[in-house]
Amino acid sequence: MNILSDIPDNRITNAMTIDLEDYFHAAALSSVITPNDWGNKYPVRVEACTHRILQLLDNNDVKATFFVLGWVAQACPKLIELIAAEGHEIASHGFAHLHVNQHSQAKFYADLARSKHTIESLINKPIYGYRAPSFSIDHSTPWAFEVLQKLGFTYSSSTYPIKHDLYGVPDWPRFKYQRPEGIIEVPIPTLTKFGRNIPIGGGGYFRFYPYRLSHYLIRSFHQQTGQPYSFYFHPWEIDPAQPHVNDISLKSQFRHYLNLSRMEQRLNRLLIDFKWDTMKTVYQLHRLEHNAKPLYTEISPKRTPTMG
Repeated sequence: MNILSDIPDNRITNAMTIDLEDYFHAAALSSVITPNDWGNKYPVRVEACTHRILQLLDNNDVKATFFVLGWVAQACPKLIELIAAEGHEIASHGFAHLHVNQHSQAKFYADLARSKHTIESLINKPIYGYRAPSFSIDHSTPWAFEVLQKLGFTYSSSTYPIKHDLYGVPDWPRFKYQRPEGIIEVPIPTLTKFGRNIPIGGGGYFRFYPYRLSHYLIRSFHQQTGQPYSFYFHPWEIDPAQPHVNDISLKSQFRHYLNLSRMEQRLNRLLIDFKWDTMKTVYQLHRLEHNAKPLYTEISPKRTPTMG
């Protein structure tokens, strides 16, 4: 008997998020694919995948938050305009998929400013949210929140309070909170079991866990915390036909290619089984926007040309 069967799945509205990047941006492939290869040696596939995602969201009457990589916005400007026109929230994923904890504060500022300007120039309105690639804000980068504040962001979803070989800070807060810099941080959700945080936020874990287990974990999270749940995935995760990169470790191959052919069907079930909306709506972030500012006057368009 399912001990959670008496809890309605639609009691809490959750946040659906997409990290808008292509397969060649993924950390698992970065040991082989360099930025010079992006869109050259490895063709762009994010546009077709995202159109399928938009159709999936529309079929289920769901609005989502797209954390857009500036590189993708520059390469596929019409796609970003379409996402915004369909009523989804646009946020930033940085420009060149820089891991924050591997770069200086100055380089992070330049990358994020370029991303913000590129995206805002396409949709003609400010963006307020940010997600660090590979959840790479940690104890070594507290200055990242200062940069976000200076550039007019109001919230971030860049931390994952788990122990992982590539990312994660297990002792950081698990739920939405306000940083001293004024930025609201919304961590990726975890479920506490046996004194440790279990990752349940989506991505590779959603592809690894059987769907029934993921469903159970989300409902357990609701029962345990009473908090909204947020889910993330990438367009390349519904693209089993993407080029296969062989010269990577077995661990990286497992992480990147596991169950790609099952992901789209699982996503459809997830959209049906729970209620979803944008980060801004679910976490009531609208009230922060009057304190923020767009970036139109902070960076020269000559330094950040857009394509299209």
